[in-house]
Amino acid sequence: QVQLVESGGGLVQAGGSLRLSCAASGRSFSSFGMGWARQAPGKERELVAAITSGGSTNYADSVKGRFTMSRDNAKNTVYLQMNSLKPEDTAVYYCARARSPGVTLNLYGYNYWGQGTQVTVSS
Repeated sequence: QVQLVESGGGLVQAGGSLRLSCAASGRSFSSFGMGWARQAPGKERELVAAITSGGSTNYADSVKGRFTMSRDNAKNTVYLQMNSLKPEDTAVYYCARARSPGVTLNLYGYNYWGQGTQVTVSS
């Protein structure tokens, strides 16, 4: 069974930074792509960053140039470094495991999800 546990959320002022972590249990972590999604109140969940098993990344336009996703296969962990945060980045952030080594920014490409961590950016 795969379990994903996010950490690192919190309250930060606009322009600040946060680093989210997601620790994964289960076998073959390094064989699967991973993603970070977010859901703001009243809005649909959206994928904002993804990383393939080989380390290639893809980002939504809304976060490109500000967010960086990385992975440490030795620690079964993925990270999301978020810089230049804006109030519109406020959301619950979820870690997800892809169905394959590759990735997509489509939610249906992911079949395991964490419980989420709250990120609040004040203006």
